[in-house]
Amino acid sequence: MALRCCSPLFSLTTAVARGSNIPCITPVLPLIRRASIRWHGTGKVGKDGPTLKDFLKSPDAKGEAPPAAALPSYIHQETFFGEGRKVYFETYGCQMNTSDTEVAWSVLQQAGYVRTAELDDADVVLVVTCAIRDNAERKVWQRLDLFRLLKRRRAKLTDRPPLQIGVLGCMAEHLKTKLVDADKRVDLVAGPDSYRDLPRMLASAHDHNTQVNVLLSLEETYANISPVRLDPHARTAYVTIQRGCDNMCAFCIVPFTRGRERSRPRTSILAEIRALAAQGVREITLLGQNVNSYRDTTEVTVAATEQGLSRGFRTIYKTKQGGLRFADLLAEAAESAPHVRFRFTSPHPKDFPDEVLSVMQAHPNLCRSIHLPVQSGSSTVLARMRRGYTRESFIELVDRIRSFLPDVTFSSDIIAGFCGETREEHEESLSLLRRVQFDSSFVFAYSMRDKTHAYHRLEDNVPQEEKVRRVDELVTLLHAEAARKNTALWVGKHMSVLVDRPSRRSPADLLGRSDGNQRVVFPKTAIPCKITGELVVPLPGDIVEVVTESATSFSFRGKPLARTSIAPPLGLSESE
Repeated sequence: MALRCCSPLFSLTTAVARGSNIPCITPVLPLIRRASIRWHGTGKVGKDGPTLKDFLKSPDAKGEAPPAAALPSYIHQETFFGEGRKVYFETYGCQMNTSDTEVAWSVLQQAGYVRTAELDDADVVLVVTCAIRDNAERKVWQRLDLFRLLKRRRAKLTDRPPLQIGVLGCMAEHLKTKLVDADKRVDLVAGPDSYRDLPRMLASAHDHNTQVNVLLSLEETYANISPVRLDPHARTAYVTIQRGCDNMCAFCIVPFTRGRERSRPRTSILAEIRALAAQGVREITLLGQNVNSYRDTTEVTVAATEQGLSRGFRTIYKTKQGGLRFADLLAEAAESAPHVRFRFTSPHPKDFPDEVLSVMQAHPNLCRSIHLPVQSGSSTVLARMRRGYTRESFIELVDRIRSFLPDVTFSSDIIAGFCGETREEHEESLSLLRRVQFDSSFVFAYSMRDKTHAYHRLEDNVPQEEKVRRVDELVTLLHAEAARKNTALWVGKHMSVLVDRPSRRSPADLLGRSDGNQRVVFPKTAIPCKITGELVVPLPGDIVEVVTESATSFSFRGKPLARTSIAPPLGLSESE
């Protein structure tokens, strides 16, 4: 019997049909893993469905969605193109998942779907998931229980189409088999690289025919898809510049759920940045799983900066050469939208050479705020984690960054109770907090993930109650050190604050974030505008010069002085 592919559009997909004899395409996947496989047929498909040749790209194929005439007979135009069906999104996890939601929504909007904010109105429920920690997965399983009940209730209605439920993102790739086998009535499971395939999957998912597409790509960056912002009125936005990770840290599942590193072409990134600036966006965060390892090789004519590693850092893989690097992109982004503030996350400490720091120093619209995940303050734990640096080299990097950017603020990630962590090693993490003086940090109890190096080679032998105790100690110290530092260093200083919204505690106050990503609350009152000289009341999206009057661990209260534009580096007093 000839091998047939059961998924005719966009990318190869495994269709799982309960009680069916649909052929399995798994044996051919290794042969085409390096290719970008999409539907390039003409609509003339045999009665048994398309063969592999229908997926081979013709010279003039551009990869866009097929016209209605190209749809196979078993996919109806009204189901493929949505016809006004309402889709409801729930997003969990990091900023990258928010950005992915905007990509998925863009794909479905072009296919004729309508977004709804009300679960009861939805015809399609899509959950964008996170698999980094066990707690995030538990939340999704709980939500799927609720959605299953809604699905059964909808099935009794004759005037509404069946409710379709889909799981997208990292958890989809990580737990694809469990999601299909569990009686959660999931209609589709789509990994992070398969969002282009959503219209076909939704059109094909019926009669318990669960659609699964979790094939990871070496090329997919969604460069030619313009994300549709979930809040079109927001003055902040995300722009994804890089996907995947090659670092293979012992605790991290990202390389297995997001795939290998690949970077989006600079022309696509800069075009999106300019479009967002034209829409009134005042702050853009550049996103990537390892954002500062960005390396665009699509334009060989661009003169690139040779970017090495941070001093004292190493990788477990051979350092890649050539291409436009993160320092180059950061400079171009800042210059392409000088009235927009830029941040980036999440970086790896190894990719902070002097070239990146010099660019940040030279451009006032590049925020003096760096997320620098340390994970542990113990060199022996860092070695087990395969992080590629020691405690000493991390401290040296922090000091070097401060020599370039004296008023920089640092946030971080810290894991408590990693495999084999002793009390003495935990104490080293506490002492690192005192030494570095992070402004904020995310602290997590270690949660072992399958597929990782730790899962195969190490033992998760720190008791859960001890992990929780160590998390509490880290958080308590972090709060105390941040409160002391904020009072000593920042009270009485001037900050450049981007107004976000009215304060939830008082409508008479406004809430914003400083250049250093610190929360600042100040009265909503008329102040002079440095540009026009008029008295104005600040609005969301305005940049306001604020002098701080008091501080807590992670927020400030201040007095507004004037509405301004992109300011010099934060922390300057009026006399300076």
